[in-house]
Amino acid sequence: MSANLNKLVVMLEMQNAMNTKVHEQWFTQGFEWYRAIWVECAEMLDHHGWKWWKKQTPDTEQVILELVDIFHFGLSLRIDGKTSYEDLAKQLEAELSNAQQADDFKQTLEILAASAVADKTFNAAAFAGCMAQMDMDVDDLYRGYVGKNTLNFFRQDHGYKDGSYIKEWNGQEDNEHLVEVVKSLDTEYADFAKLVYQGLEARYPKI
Repeated sequence: MSANLNKLVVMLEMQNAMNTKVHEQWFTQGFEWYRAIWVECAEMLDHHGWKWWKKQTPDTEQVILELVDIFHFGLSLRIDGKTSYEDLAKQLEAELSNAQQADDFKQTLEILAASAVADKTFNAAAFAGCMAQMDMDVDDLYRGYVGKNTLNFFRQDHGYKDGSYIKEWNGQEDNEHLVEVVKSLDTEYADFAKLVYQGLEARYPKI
């Protein structure tokens, strides 16, 4: 299995685990993942800038974070409880390798959003086009995805629901600690997600 294919399998497994944590029977709930995609696209456009009547500078980091969020929803649309993760990963790898791009990022993003609105699907080729126009590769996507997913699990495990979770430690918010932990690790580690979780655990205040 190629490195990228393996990363896609891991992300699919993690997405199913997170969705199951939210609702054990999430397959049958009819959650509108496609709607989450186009809403995120609209929010991302504001971070990128689209208004011709005022000066705007793209917030690249925020745009990349939004792309990572969209991938969570895209994976959720693809998981059906029947097709194996490896087969799903192969489909995604093929589509991501065949990026669909318009003249600029805004137009490519509109292709992604249009597929979600009109067809209720995740257009992975257009998503890959957005990634390319933001200079992202699969490794960047994997790093961002695993980090965000692991932080979500960490929050849940440490009292996020009952309000006992501490979001700021040693003068930094948890997402800032996350960035530092992720940067210290090699994404090629087979247990990358586990190491991210352990890194957060080591930094979290002991009560």
